Amino acid sequence: MQLRVLDFGSQPALRSQAVYHGMAHHMHPGDTPVLTLVNPSSPYVCVGLHQDVALEVDEDYCQAHELPIIRRHVGGGAVLLDQNQLFFHFIYPAEKAPRRVSEIYAHFIEPVIQTYHRLGVQAVFRPVNDIHVDGRKIGGTGAASIGDTTLMVGSFMFDFDVDTMSQCLRVPSEKFRDKLRAGMSDYITTLTRELDEPPTREVVIKTFMEELAVHLRVEPVMDQASAAEEASIAEQEKELQDPDWTYQKGRRFIERGVKISADTHLAEGAFKAPGGLIRSRLLAKDGHIVDLSLSGDFTVFPEDGMQRLADALKGQPLTQGSLQGATQQAMTDVSLDIPGVTHVDIATAITAAFRGA
Repeated sequence: MQLRVLDFGSQPALRSQAVYHGMAHHMHPGDTPVLTLVNPSSPYVCVGLHQDVALEVDEDYCQAHELPIIRRHVGGGAVLLDQNQLFFHFIYPAEKAPRRVSEIYAHFIEPVIQTYHRLGVQAVFRPVNDIHVDGRKIGGTGAASIGDTTLMVGSFMFDFDVDTMSQCLRVPSEKFRDKLRAGMSDYITTLTRELDEPPTREVVIKTFMEELAVHLRVEPVMDQASAAEEASIAEQEKELQDPDWTYQKGRRFIERGVKISADTHLAEGAFKAPGGLIRSRLLAKDGHIVDLSLSGDFTVFPEDGMQRLADALKGQPLTQGSLQGATQQAMTDVSLDIPGVTHVDIATAITAAFRGA
């Protein structure tokens, strides 16, 4: 099977995200799978599909330092992306890719791991979707489903700006920010940190192509985007910079203008599951869910699965036992595939908000 490889080189922040979104939207069942490669030409903050910008990002800092905030169609957490990261995006017709999220990661990460090995970095896959070297993270990956297309995205990190990253995130205090900076400095590693002389971009790509051929049993063929694909990419540039898309999470309660009374509570809660942080925004009345929003840095299929789950839980009593049962049933009904997160984790995140009300 052929794999079309489209190397977009260095691109402005918005287009660096739009290239794979556009290719995914343009792909049809039966099409040849695609791998896109791109480096952002300038830094920006990229937030995960299910995150609430207001809860995760220091918007004042980003505005003051002209750092765009762009929401992607892939789960995971907020991260600083810049020219020192080479991003790859596997874009496959759904019928040609594994179906479950855990299988998608295992399948596509293997050639990434082997590329690191050949470059002299002893990387290992750490589920759910991280790549580690001696306990330090050298890369994260993400999976998504757009229409009839399956995506797996990731990067080769040549270097990483820990100082700016720590400033981009919303934290409770500056003392906490200092701890965050120190923690990231200890936890994150790069090709520059691991090797006396990091490889060039060209060497990484050449090695990656060779490992793809072996481990995915494909024939990588360098290609260029068609006129129709370029038009799809341009359309995604418009979609991705729409404020309604970027700031979609967390607005419903504000827009509704609900008056809070003695028996009505609006509160937030959170719970860290192995598969990611789950944040809940809860409107409760008389101990029952009136409205609910679930956000966080998890990966979930289908794309709208968490919103459908939240809608299904409206009216449920806010007792842990009852909520666990209702959440388990709703996850089954929605066919939720969310690795590392159970119905107990989600119920715990929701009740944490109620207890804090």
